[in-house]
Amino acid sequence: MPAHNDLVIHGPKSAADPAVVDPAVLAQHPVILFDGVCNLCNASVNFVMDRDRAGVFRMAALQSDVGQALLAQHGYTGITPETTAPDSIALVEGGRLYFRSAAALRVAARLDGAWPLFQVFLVVPAPLRDVVYDWIARNRYRWFGKQDTCRLPTPDERARFLDYQVPA
Repeated sequence: MPAHNDLVIHGPKSAADPAVVDPAVLAQHPVILFDGVCNLCNASVNFVMDRDRAGVFRMAALQSDVGQALLAQHGYTGITPETTAPDSIALVEGGRLYFRSAAALRVAARLDGAWPLFQVFLVVPAPLRDVVYDWIARNRYRWFGKQDTCRLPTPDERARFLDYQVPA
């Protein structure tokens, strides 16, 4: 496994300052933001890690300081039912924020195995793709449950989770 000492998250300097992700990390690694309390989302993170042998992706919970800072950098503040901020999965890649089916398909495109074939669905207009995505997202807690706290990565996984990096 390659060294991950390039992953430096600068924690808040005060309660009002968001966490900051090193821009060099964002340039090298797409970041998956996921609902840290959602069982389906956590299973999806495990699925991605198992199929991303090259370690391309980094992860952070949407609810974390890092997740909130990345959303804010793209014009989203807070995750509430009243906002249109992503609440299940988002992908920060190439300086852009993708969410809903676009995020899921762009992630699949970079996984090992046959998963990149799913990117063919990107030709389907997003409103049509998102009908299915939204239906699953809307029912994910009822069907798969949720946790009281965000997922904690194992020691071996921590290098891939931006919200668990400790500055050197």
